[in-house]
Formats: sequence, C-alpha cells, structure tokens
Amino acid sequence: MVISIASGCELAVSGRLDVHQAPDVRAALHAAIDGGTGDLVVDLSGVELVDATGLGVLVGAHRRAAGVNRRMVLRDAAPRLNRILRATRLHRVLTLETRATV
Repeated sequence: MVISIASGCELAVSGRLDVHQAPDVRAALHAAIDGGTGDLVVDLSGVELVDATGLGVLVGAHRRAAGVNRRMVLRDAAPRLNRILRATRLHRVLTLETRATV
C-alpha cells in the first residue's frame, strides 16, 4: 500500500485497500481532510483491490469531509472498483470522477 499526499487537497492511494491497510489509509484521509480546504481529490487509479473494510473507510472519510463542509472526490477508480461501487450503490453516495483522456 502506497499513500502519497500532495497537499490537503489531493491524495493518491495504490495497492490494496483492505482490512490490513485500512488504518493507514483512514489516518491519511483524516489528516488530509483536517489539514485542508475545498475538495479533497483521492486518486484511486492505482488501487488493485478493495474489500468491505476499505469501502467503509471511504464512506467514513466522505462523512468526515461533509462534516467540515468539504467534498471528497474519488478520481479514476479502476473498472473493478467502479463495479463494486455500483453493486453496493455507493456510487450514489460518493462523488466519482474520471479524468478525460485525449
């Protein structure tokens, strides 16, 4: 699991977002939410696998961001993750964004 924080406005997660990595990802998301303003963009293009605990981390961070009047945007989720978000109907709760490729 690799978490890189560009600022309080952008964070990239790669590898697995599962029960073993959840505490580190949660801590990084909370620090980014608490330490910035405006939208928090979370780049998920490098995430290989997400389990229920990982989904819970994303939902919890979404709620935390909303609590401080911020919006968390999940960017470039892999097709597999998009299918999971749609199957669980979390695509209706979380803000998803895909960068346009030219």
